[in-house]
Amino acid sequence: MLTAVKNQIRVCLLSVKYNIMREMLNKVTFLTNIGFMMLNNAAFIIQWIILLHIRKEVGGYAMRDVMLLWGLAASCFGLSHIFFARAFSLPELIINGKLDSWLVQPKNVLFSVITSSTDTSAIGDFLYGILLICIFCFSFGRLLLFLFFTVTGAMILTAYAILLGSLSFWFVRADIFGNNMVNSMISFATYPDGIFKGTARLLLYYVIPVGIEIYLPVQIMRSFDVIGLLFVTGYAVLLFAAATAFFYRGLKRYTSSNLMAARM
Repeated sequence: MLTAVKNQIRVCLLSVKYNIMREMLNKVTFLTNIGFMMLNNAAFIIQWIILLHIRKEVGGYAMRDVMLLWGLAASCFGLSHIFFARAFSLPELIINGKLDSWLVQPKNVLFSVITSSTDTSAIGDFLYGILLICIFCFSFGRLLLFLFFTVTGAMILTAYAILLGSLSFWFVRADIFGNNMVNSMISFATYPDGIFKGTARLLLYYVIPVGIEIYLPVQIMRSFDVIGLLFVTGYAVLLFAAATAFFYRGLKRYTSSNLMAARM
């Protein structure tokens, strides 16, 4: 069992490695995509500098806290799209019957699919997040927590995309709903949770799990809480396991398009 898991992880890492190497064939484009993504993200710092110059806090967040929030959101998004970019296009593969080439391979179908593509511009998001925490709120302990929560956050975001993407096994136009929900999760991750009250706050923790992905980890990094750390870890693992099980349940309903396609 452990050998099979180890081999699958190795295959997934090799897939990501070769995806990146393929993108690096044109080094100018590769580096430009990363650089411009970092610049695009950095533009939002100006917005928050102006806003926090007018008000000392927004939703209980000072400038340092906002940068921590933005850094974690960017790094989670980046890591997820570096390793599991295809998870965000599952509905297209399912609806158009494009899973055939993965079904005939002697590998884990889900992990082979979601690691088959890499968004190289997401490397810029990941590096941007690391850069923010190093500039605005660096400490060795906080950096370790930040890296750990980047992993759990990427797991939660990817699992959420798999769950919603797998709805396409049952509903033809579920892709619209799924894409909107995933995009909402990404958008809300860049706003302080203190500005959300009542029902909206409940939705962000229990329907759109951005609260567990971003808000709670930020609170733990501001004031360490071992119970919160264990909760976020357990939630990420359970959600990913649930998403995996849901995908394979839906896969039983999959209908091939009989496409003649080869993966290189």
